[in-house]
Amino acid sequence: MTMQGDLPQHDFEAGDRARPGGARDGAVVEGGAVGDPACGPAFTFRAPRAMPLPVVIAVPHAGRVYPGETLAAMHDVRLSQLRLEDRLVDLVAEEVARLTGAALLVAHAPRALLDLNRAEDDVDWGMVEGGRPPGTPEEGQGRSNRRARSGLGLVPRRLPGFGEIWNRPLARGEIEGRIERIHRPYHALLERELRRVRAQWGAALLVDLHSMPPLRLQAGESRAPHYVIGDRFGASCDARLVARAFRYLDAEGCASAHNRPYAGGYVLDRHAAPARGLHALQVELCRSAYLDVDLAEPAPGLLPVARMIAGLVRELGAETARLAEGGDFAQAAE
Repeated sequence: MTMQGDLPQHDFEAGDRARPGGARDGAVVEGGAVGDPACGPAFTFRAPRAMPLPVVIAVPHAGRVYPGETLAAMHDVRLSQLRLEDRLVDLVAEEVARLTGAALLVAHAPRALLDLNRAEDDVDWGMVEGGRPPGTPEEGQGRSNRRARSGLGLVPRRLPGFGEIWNRPLARGEIEGRIERIHRPYHALLERELRRVRAQWGAALLVDLHSMPPLRLQAGESRAPHYVIGDRFGASCDARLVARAFRYLDAEGCASAHNRPYAGGYVLDRHAAPARGLHALQVELCRSAYLDVDLAEPAPGLLPVARMIAGLVRELGAETARLAEGGDFAQAAE
């Protein structure tokens, strides 16, 4: 098992666009497409050539590159952006990656266009011209429409307390096009890179980074949590990683919670396989910790928060490497 060293040559797939430099002279990959050619790629991946820890950070909900036709179709652009985006948490992630050397995958396609933390079949067909296509499973069959019924499916339809996001239905075929341009290439790249890190280290950890609106104080709490660690109720990673995360947060004086109200979603369901050395955690960060009072623009707390999360990532990376030493996950790779 190689504990540190050069990454293998990246076997980029069709549609991926590699650029030299960046990320400590490692790989910089632009992939997918937002839609309008002027909007550019759907996501960017950066990884240093020498991986100092077996961690990939992903930021699926901070995208803010909106095609003009998407903005024109929104009832209230500003409100929808502030409510749907994990506002500017990619700036936190970029600083964390710089401080730690972790690989970083950032989506530029906004959640309003397509939610990368939802399954492909989690669609509200009532928002599409002509409704459900022939052959599509009926509502309630399998995983289909699991979150769409709440208004926050693969393409969000409505916001709690506000109502409909869109002033017109989607054209037939538009969801399928977004899946092909955004969803599939994003998850394919994430899967390849996690397996690449596992091949190098013997285990890999995905930190799926999100931000959340301030939580209300619950009965029995002295402080509302500013951090929520989600592990799909124990299914997405070794329990030792969760324990180390909470030891670190407690030592830093951070109010935190486990799986409630956010346990993780499709990203963890798809990419986590702890028995095969692929671990994943969702980390939710309160927006008030790094944004201004309107939860719209960066505040002075952004860099201190990023430094704190960088310490968490180092702790988790060290624990992941320790897990690899205790089990030959690389040999168990599918």
